[in-house]
Amino acid sequence: MSAVPFLSQPGEPSEPRDPPGCAVLAMPDEIDFCNAAGLLPLIMAVVEQRRDTLRLLVLDLSTTRFMDSQGARLLTAVRRGLPGAARLRVVAVPGGLPSRVLELSGLRRDVPVHDDLAEALGAVSGAAGSRRPAGGGTAGSGTAA
Repeated sequence: MSAVPFLSQPGEPSEPRDPPGCAVLAMPDEIDFCNAAGLLPLIMAVVEQRRDTLRLLVLDLSTTRFMDSQGARLLTAVRRGLPGAARLRVVAVPGGLPSRVLELSGLRRDVPVHDDLAEALGAVSGAAGSRRPAGGGTAGSGTAA
């Protein structure tokens, strides 16, 4: 019998792909009041596993079709729970609902949002300082709204 690869359950972030110093989590199709509270401990468990080496956590919302205000609250809680110098980046399809929720909530001011994963991972090497996040916002490090 062959081994079964890790498959995430619906509503859970998928297994991270790990560039050095990074954790990348693909988020579920929907983030709302039904699953946001359950996602936080799953994400933070990955953060805790990499606490000593984590510089960048990327939450990939590129396949997330629906997100409400609970998704914005989830991202705020994740950002606040990151250790030391670790930073949060988000990947969201421009014009998609998650991108719009991030804009309306004001979270885009505090969490850089990128159009694709390659751009978000460029932040690790310091290239993010010379790039503008998707939507024309500026990368900030202030507190969440």
